Amino acid sequence: MQKNAKITLSLLTILAVCLGSFSVWAQDKNSRPSPPAQVSQKVENTNITISYGQPSVKGRKIWGELVPYGQVWRTGANEATTFEISQDVKVEGQILAQGKYGFFTIPNEKEWTIIFNKVPNQWGAFKYDDKQDALRVSVKPKKSSKFHEQLTYTISPKGTVAILWENLEVNFKIK
Repeated sequence: MQKNAKITLSLLTILAVCLGSFSVWAQDKNSRPSPPAQVSQKVENTNITISYGQPSVKGRKIWGELVPYGQVWRTGANEATTFEISQDVKVEGQILAQGKYGFFTIPNEKEWTIIFNKVPNQWGAFKYDDKQDALRVSVKPKKSSKFHEQLTYTISPKGTVAILWENLEVNFKIK
């Protein structure tokens, strides 16, 4: 009988450790240093939703350092940013089919590449594969009218998507 009690106690201990580990693993995403954020807007008859991790500047140099020039960036923090549209649209004049995409960029000082990738659920850009790109467009960054401590996306009712962070603004048009 003592042997069974020891086995039961051992199993309960293992179960408690596993459950405790799971609760740490499944912690609330809102407690992350870069919490999840989402913006949605209806443009004409199309619903657009962008979901992203929202990092802060925290006194760091962003462009060319924290976010290197010439490299694919998840354009947020944690999981890759996602871009979802309920109907086919034109992005900067090019067709993008209805669906959910991984949203990436390649920032540079004078021009950014905006990327819609067919693999929406990725961690960062570590397994990004350009062969899965559905669409790439180029746009020009500009100095923003105000400082943005947190990375922020906006979508205007007329379809202008803005990426705002630090002293930079990058816009592209959805029709």
